[in-house]
Amino acid sequence: MTETPQPNQVLRFLFWETTVKCNLSCAHCRRLEYDEAAGRDLTTDQAKNLIEQLADLGRSQSAMPVLVFSGGEPLYRDDLFDLIAFAKGLGIIPALATNGTLIDAGTAEQIRNSGIVRVAVSLDGDTSRVHDKLRRMEGSFQKAMEGIRHIRDENLPFQINTTLTRHNFRQLESMYALAISLGAAALHIFMLVPVGCGQTLAQTDMLSAEQYEQKMIEVCRLQAKGQLQVKVTCGPHYQRVIRQQGLCKAGRETAGHNTYVAAEGGKGSASRGCLAGLGVLFVSHQADVFPCGYLPVKCGNILETTLAQIWHGSKDLARMRDSSGLEGKCGICDYREVCGGCRARAYALTGNYMAQEPFCAYIPPGAPT
Repeated sequence: MTETPQPNQVLRFLFWETTVKCNLSCAHCRRLEYDEAAGRDLTTDQAKNLIEQLADLGRSQSAMPVLVFSGGEPLYRDDLFDLIAFAKGLGIIPALATNGTLIDAGTAEQIRNSGIVRVAVSLDGDTSRVHDKLRRMEGSFQKAMEGIRHIRDENLPFQINTTLTRHNFRQLESMYALAISLGAAALHIFMLVPVGCGQTLAQTDMLSAEQYEQKMIEVCRLQAKGQLQVKVTCGPHYQRVIRQQGLCKAGRETAGHNTYVAAEGGKGSASRGCLAGLGVLFVSHQADVFPCGYLPVKCGNILETTLAQIWHGSKDLARMRDSSGLEGKCGICDYREVCGGCRARAYALTGNYMAQEPFCAYIPPGAPT
C-alpha cells in the first residue's frame, strides 16, 4: 500500500470501537464479537497511538476530524476520559456514542469535564415496550432516559439515535416529539443494515424498500418543521428524497450524513449520501480499519500501517470513492453523485460492495423494470 496524497479527500468522522464489551445485547447490533473478546481491546498506549495518527492526518487536511468514541459501550473503558482529554488536547473534536444506561450524575460530570462536544444516546422507541425488546434488557429504556436527564443537567448537547425496524417505524413522529421534549439537539434516524446481530433481525424486521421510501418522505416532513435537526444515517437515498421534496436549496444540502457536531464537525456539505470511505472510517477494537462500522471490508490495521497510508492508499476505499464504478441501477441513476446507495447493504446481500442498493424503491430512467 502506497500513500497517494488526495488533498480533497477529507476524513471528517472516525468511529472507534473503544471496546467490544457492552451491558446490552441489542437485536440490531453491528458487533461481531462479544464481551469475552474485550481482552483484545487496544491498550491505552495503542489507543493514544491511534489518536496521534488521527491528529497527524487531521493536520494535513482542511479540517480536523471528529473522533466518535463508540463501542460496545465505551463507558466500560477505565481510561476513556483520559483518552478523550488526550484527543481534545491534540485538536481532535471528541464525541461519545453510548446506550446511556451507565450514566449517573457523576459520570455525566466526567463526560462534560473531559471535553466531549456531543453525546449520542440510542433510543429505539418512545416507550419501554419497544426499546427494551430491541435492547434485550428490561429497564434499559428507563435507565437511558435517566442518563439523558443527567447529560441535560450538565448542559451537554446530545442527540437521539433511533434504528427503524418493523417494531418502531410507526413511532417516527412520536420519537421526534420525544426528542424535542427532552431537549435534544438532533434526532438521527438509522436505516437497518443486516450485519452482526442485525443479520438475524433483518429476516423478520427489516422494512421493505417501499416502506423505507415512505419513512424518508415522513422524515422530510418532520425536518421541514424546523423544530429539530433531523438526519438519516445508512439511508443515502434520502439525498434523492430531499431533492424530490424540494428541501435542497441553491446547491446546499439541508440534511445529510451522520453529523455529530454541526457547528464544529467539518465544514462544507456532504458530497454523497453514503460516506463509507469518503468522509468516514471505522476502527475496530483490534485496530482494524473499515469503510464504516457496517461494512466488514478490512482496509488495513493501524498497528501495522498508518491511518494516513490507509486513508490515501487503500484500493477498496479508492474504488468506493469512484461512483462511476457503481453497478446495477445505481450505476445509471441520475442521483448517483449525491446518493451512492448503501455500500454496506449491497455487500451484505450480494458480497459486492459496488452492487446496487437493495433497499431503494427508485427506478432511474433507463433502468430495466
